[in-house]
Amino acid sequence: MLLSPQEGEITVLGKKLSTISRADASRLQRQWGVLFQAGALYSSLTVGENIGIPLKEYTDLPGTLIRDIVRMKINMVGLPAHAAELYPAELSGGMVKRVSLARALAMDPKLLFLDEPTSGLDPVGAEAFDTLILKLRDMLGLTVVMVTHDLDSIWAVVDRFAVLGDKKVIAEGTLVEVRKNSHPIVREFFEGARGKIRSEYGK
Repeated sequence: MLLSPQEGEITVLGKKLSTISRADASRLQRQWGVLFQAGALYSSLTVGENIGIPLKEYTDLPGTLIRDIVRMKINMVGLPAHAAELYPAELSGGMVKRVSLARALAMDPKLLFLDEPTSGLDPVGAEAFDTLILKLRDMLGLTVVMVTHDLDSIWAVVDRFAVLGDKKVIAEGTLVEVRKNSHPIVREFFEGARGKIRSEYGK
């Protein structure tokens, strides 16, 4: 809701964003979590403090309960309990992603937005993160909206897929449906050298 659409209508969880009130917008924003590409953790705060930010900002929960929730979220994303006391500079790239994911899940959102969640990760770490996303999606009943250029993630995670190009959606549907699209951008994406290797592996 930082930018207004130039045309068309956006509806999120039954709310039209063009006519939403400030109060409803605030309530709506509490129902989604965002994992930023680079993590966007506060370097001066511990992992536990970073994850607890939304809870302190949007709730009146006592500190003891916030700490309990933070510990639960840390465990949920597969990090050890002692990670709560670490600072971002002490984390690996994969740990930063998981901490950021824990923070995105702090408010038990209905929608989870992921911006290039596997960028910067080695293949093993990326695969583990994809598996974690699927596990949490099913366990928590989340709708996940993911921006990615990672072909492995596309094959592993997505149910529906949209390709953006020429300032618009040029293909949309299941992965099988999108791969049949004849648009040059779609063809280049899936039929380049890396795309062909992944397609053969995916079979």
